[in-house]
Amino acid sequence: MSEKVIFELSKPGRRAWSLPELDVPEIDPKEYFGAAARENNRLPELSEIDIVRHFIRLSVLNHHVDKGFYPLGSCTMKYNPKVNESAARLEKFTNLHPYEPQRLVQGALQLMFELGEYLKEITGFDAITLQPAAGAHGELTGMMMVRRFFEKKGEDRNLVLVPDSAHGTNPASVVLSGFQAVQVKSNPRGLIDPAEIERACSECVACLMVTNPNTLGLFESEIKRICDIVHSRGGLVYLDGANLNAYLGIHRPGDAGFDLMHINLHKTFSTPHGGGGPGSGPVAVKNFLEPFLPKPVIGYKNGRYHLDYNRPDAIGRVLGFYGQFAVLVRAYTYIRMLGASGLKDVAECAVLNANYIRKELEGIYDLPYSLRSLHEVVFSGSNLKQFGVKTLDVAKRLLDFGLHAPTIYFPLIVAEAMMIEPTETESLESLNEFINAMKAIADEARTNPENLRLAPSKTPVSRLDEARASRQLDVNYQD
Repeated sequence: MSEKVIFELSKPGRRAWSLPELDVPEIDPKEYFGAAARENNRLPELSEIDIVRHFIRLSVLNHHVDKGFYPLGSCTMKYNPKVNESAARLEKFTNLHPYEPQRLVQGALQLMFELGEYLKEITGFDAITLQPAAGAHGELTGMMMVRRFFEKKGEDRNLVLVPDSAHGTNPASVVLSGFQAVQVKSNPRGLIDPAEIERACSECVACLMVTNPNTLGLFESEIKRICDIVHSRGGLVYLDGANLNAYLGIHRPGDAGFDLMHINLHKTFSTPHGGGGPGSGPVAVKNFLEPFLPKPVIGYKNGRYHLDYNRPDAIGRVLGFYGQFAVLVRAYTYIRMLGASGLKDVAECAVLNANYIRKELEGIYDLPYSLRSLHEVVFSGSNLKQFGVKTLDVAKRLLDFGLHAPTIYFPLIVAEAMMIEPTETESLESLNEFINAMKAIADEARTNPENLRLAPSKTPVSRLDEARASRQLDVNYQD
């Protein structure tokens, strides 16, 4: 299963192409680049078939949703229907240029406008921007709008409340926006305590950031009361929409009292992601925040779609042009294919799948919170520590079963956490395959724990010294 690096496959004189004779003077790189010039400019020498087979073998070793189960908690790694790819690759879309006159791109503007209308209806908000390129980028955009809102009011508020069950990007977005993050502890049930919000919410608080369902997979049942408390002190409430897959078509956060939220199109609406992209994190807001949306916004007037740049209170532009257009096309296609009833089915099946896994593994792994899960469930591997086995060992051993590991050691408030989100696209057979592997690993922890501590054994690279590997970036290193 191992694959050599491409330089090891190289053989002198092999070529995958023929180039014409050089018709310009040959240069010495040192004349132009000085000390920055490479001492050794050797490139690997391979035939075309060598190159193709090398990258095909690497692609087979890679794990992805099309290949197998990918239960990353909080990441919603669902299957991306291929019709989405067909739509995004239509020639009329791929050949568009963002500087084309608006009269020549009415179809693209219409698609973006209608997508925004769908997202507003789904979430219960009044206005939207499609510009942000990802969830964290959406958070930053939202918090910049919160800052601009209070600056416009002449209020100097510098604090933002962030629950201890929040995504790690939340406090980062707070600080980047010029605020100070204040952590709010969860209660013993794993939920935000309204009494804690009452205590922490002073006149200096600009906003409360909430993930709902939270990162424990639990719905904040008192969210309306919590929103009312913050609003009574003049603050705003922001929703991290990463877990929208749990209540799609069932619950609208705009109706629960939230003032703004970001939506991860690359999670809830199926665009594939990972490895840094692609992504899209639209931000939806209530009417009073609409003037602060990044410009331009897409409008419709007198039978034509247009880009509105005349927005004196806007926070500016947060991304080049108008958003990640190909991602928007995929999300638009996904929504149109499913329709309202189909979107509701998505949430119901996601919740069903998560609770099926929960029921099957309850008692085998620790379950730190007793409330019923929504789209994801958080177990703990703490009960395996008596055998000298950690959650990391469970995750590594899963790789030997051909399964991707769930998110581990997050959320931080759960010791030895395993955060599992199956999504709605997994069949009963694939869920059972995962469940059986998890049961087998728990049995192995009791009978042969050393085998887990050495796992994985069937992958191209076995267990690494992770601290050393992060510092010694030598792909040829073998101990």
